[in-house]
Amino acid sequence: MKIDLSGQVVLVTGGSRGIGAAIVKALGGTGATIALHYRQAQKEAEILAKNIPNVHLFQADLADPVASRELVPRVIDQLGGLQTLVNNAGVVVEAGLNHDPRQWQAAWEKTLQVNLIAAASCSRKAIEHMRLNGGGRLIHIASRAAFRGDTPEYIAYAASKAGMVAMSRSMARYYGKDEIKSFVIAPGFTRTAMAQEFIDQYGEEIVRHDLALNDLTEPEDIAPTVVFMASGLMDHATGCAVDINAGSYVR
Repeated sequence: MKIDLSGQVVLVTGGSRGIGAAIVKALGGTGATIALHYRQAQKEAEILAKNIPNVHLFQADLADPVASRELVPRVIDQLGGLQTLVNNAGVVVEAGLNHDPRQWQAAWEKTLQVNLIAAASCSRKAIEHMRLNGGGRLIHIASRAAFRGDTPEYIAYAASKAGMVAMSRSMARYYGKDEIKSFVIAPGFTRTAMAQEFIDQYGEEIVRHDLALNDLTEPEDIAPTVVFMASGLMDHATGCAVDINAGSYVR
């Protein structure tokens, strides 16, 4: 099946590395115009833009509430519209009970800002535009942790991703009549730099022990589902959450 997204503008937040970069690469073969957001990985973003057609770079620090509110309007102004938003950017900040209370508070605030509030801000601006321009699609990259929970050090991460799931379902239910669809993809452990911190702390064998498959999930295992959702072929699954976790958590 060949998916043609010609004429679509797709914004991928956190698109320079890991899952985001795999999504950008997958979109590159569809004819879409891609807005690649990055925070500080400019070199990696520029390499992707050089090798993939129709990629435009947008820098923003989503830990800054103002920057997160302004990102989508910048994309719309520069590229002339927005049909699909992929909320992929995220952080994992350790915040265990053994941390100093101020560090714990700061870790929770940063995690919620980047993983949930910034995604909500981007979604809000996207919805405002989509309601007036024929609709669109919101695709939120959450986590297995949203449903299964996480270790004590990463409760903030799990909570932020659970909030993303509730946000997506609410948007799907109440903006569907405006032709706006909203989906969640919930990866398990995926071989990315962000996950490496946990692997370094607990060991890869602990991660593999949970898997029903032999191999750890790769970013490229997640990207095709994003493309399929953006195509419109899954529109009647709006509100759903798709698990991609190598069978490590089956709901």
